[in-house]
Order: sequence, then C-alpha cells, then structure tokens
Amino acid sequence: NDFIDGALGTKEAVEIVPKVKEKIENFDGKIIFTRDTHYENYLDTQEGKNLSVKHCIKNTHGWQIHDILNTDGAEIIDKESFGFNGWKGKLDNFDEVVLVGLCTDICVISNALIIKAFYPEIKINIVEDATAGVTPETKAAAIATAKSCQINII
Repeated sequence: NDFIDGALGTKEAVEIVPKVKEKIENFDGKIIFTRDTHYENYLDTQEGKNLSVKHCIKNTHGWQIHDILNTDGAEIIDKESFGFNGWKGKLDNFDEVVLVGLCTDICVISNALIIKAFYPEIKINIVEDATAGVTPETKAAAIATAKSCQINII
C-alpha cells in the first residue's frame, strides 16, 4: 500500500493495480508476492539514511499487500532489502518467471537480476505495463538494463 497510494505512492503505481490484478487472476502458475518489510528503526538503516521516508513498517497498513490483489493460495515473502536474497533453491523447478509490480527501478529489477544470477537458464519476463517505477525516467532506465541483461520485456 505504501508504494501505491501511501508514503511513496505515485499516480503510475495506482494506474497499474488493475493490470497487476488481471495478470494474477489470469496466471496459471505459482503466485509469489514479495513484500517490502521494514521496522521502526528504518530511518537508522542504510536505506533509511538515503530514503528518509518511513514506509512498509511491519504490521502497518502501508506494509500490507493492496486489498484488491487476491493473495489466497499465494506465497508471501517478507523481504528486508530491494531484492529477495532467498531465490536460490526456491525456483529450482521453474522454466519461466513473470515479474509485475513495484518498483520497476528498484525491487523488480533487483529481483530480476538476482534470479538471473542464480538461474541463468530460466526465462525471466517483466510485464512493462504492469510495473511502475519511482519516476517514468527511472523505470525506462531499469527496462533498458533488464533488456541488456537478457531479461524479456513483455
């Protein structure tokens, strides 16, 4: 919630929610949510010293996954960094991964690159119209980086 219409929300983030919902509802595979997770001491952390906006504090409304997105049967991973560092082993039987959500230029690209490093043969896709960045310009830069790293943009 904090990345959609909360502390770090943007109009672009609000606009992609229906597209993300549609992708989830029409996806025939395992759904995994990663949830940015911080604590009350956020402003004292390395990230908090660089981005001094408290967000996604565990057990707050802003930390929750948006109500419109159905999490029934999905796995939810609480990650304390831009990218989840536990992908190794979790995706061993996957041939393809599809990434949607926020933020293209921070969390989405971080996860895509971590997955690519652990699983160079998995087809990784980022759904461009179901992601939003901090700004349109930084999203475009992340998309360019993804393409140069052989991540598919669909």
